[in-house]
Amino acid sequence: MSDLYDLLRQYVDDGTVPGAVALVARGGRVETVAAGTFAFGGGSPMREDTLFRLASITKPVMAAALLTLVDEGRLALDEPVKGWLPELAAPQVVRTPQAGLDYVVPARRDVTVEDLLTFRSGHGFPDDFSLPALQPLFTTLKSGLDPAHVPAPDEWMAHLSRIPMLHHPGEAWLYNTGSDIQGVLAARVSGQPLPEFVAERVLEPLGMSDTTFWVPADRLDRLPPLHRPGAQGVPEVMDAPDGQWSAPPAFPSGAGGLVSTARDWLAFARMVLAKGMADGRRVLSEESVHRMTTDHLTLGQRASCGLFLEGQGWGYGGAVDVGHVTPWNVPGRYGWVGGSGTSAHLIPADGTVAVLLTQMTMTGPTPPALMRDFWRLTAKR
Repeated sequence: MSDLYDLLRQYVDDGTVPGAVALVARGGRVETVAAGTFAFGGGSPMREDTLFRLASITKPVMAAALLTLVDEGRLALDEPVKGWLPELAAPQVVRTPQAGLDYVVPARRDVTVEDLLTFRSGHGFPDDFSLPALQPLFTTLKSGLDPAHVPAPDEWMAHLSRIPMLHHPGEAWLYNTGSDIQGVLAARVSGQPLPEFVAERVLEPLGMSDTTFWVPADRLDRLPPLHRPGAQGVPEVMDAPDGQWSAPPAFPSGAGGLVSTARDWLAFARMVLAKGMADGRRVLSEESVHRMTTDHLTLGQRASCGLFLEGQGWGYGGAVDVGHVTPWNVPGRYGWVGGSGTSAHLIPADGTVAVLLTQMTMTGPTPPALMRDFWRLTAKR
């Protein structure tokens, strides 16, 4: 047995997760292992082609899809988005992050396409979840691992237009909301529903045939339940295979809506490592891949979001390592984690891809021990 399998087995045996799939690739060598079962106490065995709710490792795919419109000249990075998103034509900003929702001023400038890509548009989550302006993001927009209860895009944007920004555009990095707005922008510019647009621009060219925003009935046997910690720490099912991902969502989430496999995410990573090429076909321009995998934050912006980024930077759709804070940080390492217990990274310097997929939700932004041990192990290989 491999050390990778042994690691997964350890966390299955101690009850941390019911099962997991891990993939590590470097060059032409790919190792994929599966351990455990779909559910605590038994059920179908985990397989290499098991489907997982990706949660926030959807974000790099969303960013790449939007960048295809930039490559075509249909959008410019410095272009204000208000022409496509009139709901953001006159945004209001709270006077201070601690201020109530009624204490607002006009935004100092327009929100641009790049503001959305770098998560500096003004909407999103900071380290402090108690701030008054954040509460509507939880209670009204309801994005994340609850897709059946998220309003359709036009209604969602109407709600967003009434929520004041936490910071002026360009000032601060704020998590998550930018990717959902990217999805609405891409759909409106392309004139296609987001699932069709993402499939046409990214999934089909890369052969990611198992990646979708919902799981058809003939594939539901490959989707495990989504679990979360319950009372006294006893895990409970948060979403069953025939639950919220078994039908097309009203709001396809660019921040966390995809379902996929380890092999499909590897196909995406290989396109990024190949500077936008896949099987001799250009999917993204080299410039877009470069900008996607380059840190765009200032030192102050990185310092203000340590809970999420832990000292690293942000490109488009994912974090970019800028320092050796931990043994697994490699300058240029790009990727992200998902609240459903998922993780996916690539390292341009040596062509490594590392993907870990579980369906045990995280309890907060800090990656759990299994992820950290997986990263530590892959850094030694």
